[in-house]
Amino acid sequence: MRWGAFLERFGEHSVIEPPMVYVGEANPRAIQTQLSRWVKTGKLLKLARGKYVLAPPYRKVNPPLEHVANRLVYPSYVSFERALAWHELIPETAVVLTSATTGRPRVVENALGTFRYRHIHRRLFWGYETVTHLQHLCMIALPEKALLDVLYFQTGVGTAERIHEMRLQNLDRLDPIRLRTFAEQIGVRRLRESVSVVLTHRSESLRVYRLA
Repeated sequence: MRWGAFLERFGEHSVIEPPMVYVGEANPRAIQTQLSRWVKTGKLLKLARGKYVLAPPYRKVNPPLEHVANRLVYPSYVSFERALAWHELIPETAVVLTSATTGRPRVVENALGTFRYRHIHRRLFWGYETVTHLQHLCMIALPEKALLDVLYFQTGVGTAERIHEMRLQNLDRLDPIRLRTFAEQIGVRRLRESVSVVLTHRSESLRVYRLA
């Protein structure tokens, strides 16, 4: 396949995978060799095994990193600090984009950034939504699940001091009922205790805001 034909077919794709390119081609091995050559010449960027994106001069679309994270490892959804920042519950966007997956934990580093995947049990793979961002579908944790994912991987109960160190903001965006329901569904006692601390902090923050 010539480069021009490749661009015509895949110029508007966010992430390119070999099986997509193999369709209609008689020699998949030759296609894989060609993909490797285009990586070496800088026309393609390799994101992970079997995952490519067009280099900037040829790229017609710039997918959000949240979408890329979903595509690099499946199934996965963006969560933890990155999702908290997405919902504006913490002030800064996390540099490392961390997702939850039922697969093995891993860190993927490529030209677009650093993508971290933390393993969770299948029974905990819920609490996310699919949203359209920059014309791409992204699977992002709900704010309550993102917070619980963070607390789940912490040791011990989330004390008031630890919750304060998280620099949580806009706590009115947390649904107290859903947060407690999610914690009950996870079924870990220390998470339920941490949620009580978070909701106390939420009440105090809202009271101060109303008095201001």
